Amino acid sequence: MLKMVSIAAVVGLASAFAMPATHMLKANLSNAASSTASQAALDDATIVAIFDEANTADIETSGLAAKRGASKDVRALGKQFAHDHTAVRQQGRDLAKKLGVTPTPPKPDQGKEAAEAALKDLESKHGAEFDKAYLAHEVAFHQQVIDAINNTLLPAIKNADLKAFVQKVVPAFEGHLAAAKNLQQKLGQ
Repeated sequence: MLKMVSIAAVVGLASAFAMPATHMLKANLSNAASSTASQAALDDATIVAIFDEANTADIETSGLAAKRGASKDVRALGKQFAHDHTAVRQQGRDLAKKLGVTPTPPKPDQGKEAAEAALKDLESKHGAEFDKAYLAHEVAFHQQVIDAINNTLLPAIKNADLKAFVQKVVPAFEGHLAAAKNLQQKLGQ
């Protein structure tokens, strides 16, 4: 059975991936979920687009951290996250091509707008303030992605290969979450 969800909730999930703080994630998600009553099927093409968008958002924010982080550890974490998300995004794109799935972002694409806003927010910060904001973003981002994958995206995926791929990368997202939390603690944030 194809899982029916509010397109606003899906857009909210994608948008939430890019928000810089946990309280913004929760507010964005609840606002998006209540903003419309229209129902649309969450299909594999939309899931591929959301997954690609989430990886792209973290490539951009982590690439910025690799360059701008005040702490050597933050720069290293940013470099690693950007590398990992680039690889996962490419694997997802390769699989979509193999399966003949054309990624179809939700409309309106609030996720892309939110990712741009989060990046702009991080670009406005420097030094220790940047490091703190980046790490808070990464913790919130990865937790939201894990929750969205487990609670919304995986149950809706129809294609077995796509489902197996997404299930395979969940531990990497969990590893990123743990690494960001550990660095927050190490830096006393």
